[in-house]
Amino acid sequence: MIEISNIHKSFGKQQVLKGIDSVFHKGKTNLIIGKSGSGKTVLIKCIVGLLRPEQGSVKYDGQEFLTMTVNEKKEIRKQIGMLFQGNALFDSMTVEENIRFPLDMFTKQSMSEKVDRVNEVLAKVQLKDTNHKFPSEISGGMQKRVGIARAIVLNPKYLFCDEPNSGLDPKTAMLIDDLIREITQEYNITTVINTHDMNSVVRIGDNILYLYQGEKNWQGDNEQLFYTDNQDLTDFIFASEFLQEAKEFRLQNWKNRKA
Repeated sequence: MIEISNIHKSFGKQQVLKGIDSVFHKGKTNLIIGKSGSGKTVLIKCIVGLLRPEQGSVKYDGQEFLTMTVNEKKEIRKQIGMLFQGNALFDSMTVEENIRFPLDMFTKQSMSEKVDRVNEVLAKVQLKDTNHKFPSEISGGMQKRVGIARAIVLNPKYLFCDEPNSGLDPKTAMLIDDLIREITQEYNITTVINTHDMNSVVRIGDNILYLYQGEKNWQGDNEQLFYTDNQDLTDFIFASEFLQEAKEFRLQNWKNRKA
């Protein structure tokens, strides 16, 4: 579990985060959503330590992260997996070498142990026998799955995903959503996802934090989304015709059950 409280972050005179409080739960897909410029990426960077807030608290399973020593923070970071928006795969490395990279950096395992672990996570993301391919030889969706495999190869306690469905077609995006949710639940990971994909929000949003102009505007799950009277959130989530129809269908069913 990750707990954040009263997070403030400014750049010069521009106040980007204005006292954000939230809890991100183990075994749940915790989503951070909001319009561009709402502070989502800055919040993620504050949580993982890439930025330091002027005020506030970040706790990893009860341990205060912001006041830790450099070595203590390093131990927490070893438990963090990161899935980047652009995959951040090394073009000159094979799939196996890309996934093995964190094992080379942070473990003293033998080569055979590392290869066994690589094969294990490749099977988990349904990419068996792609070990010796290069990123340029596989599709964007497959590259994203390689990124997930690399993010979980060290058995992280915490997984951060930055726009995991960026650039993917809707079918592949659903596969990535399902894979992230499956991994989160199976390994009981605290997963935090920064996303603009409203289909993902509706499908896998176990815990959703909505930021509006640098403030926490709403928090709840994907079922509560359909019944909120928060107009800012409603306008943001249900802008597409498909999602608006889904909302109206849910509301009608809810009214019928109450009648």
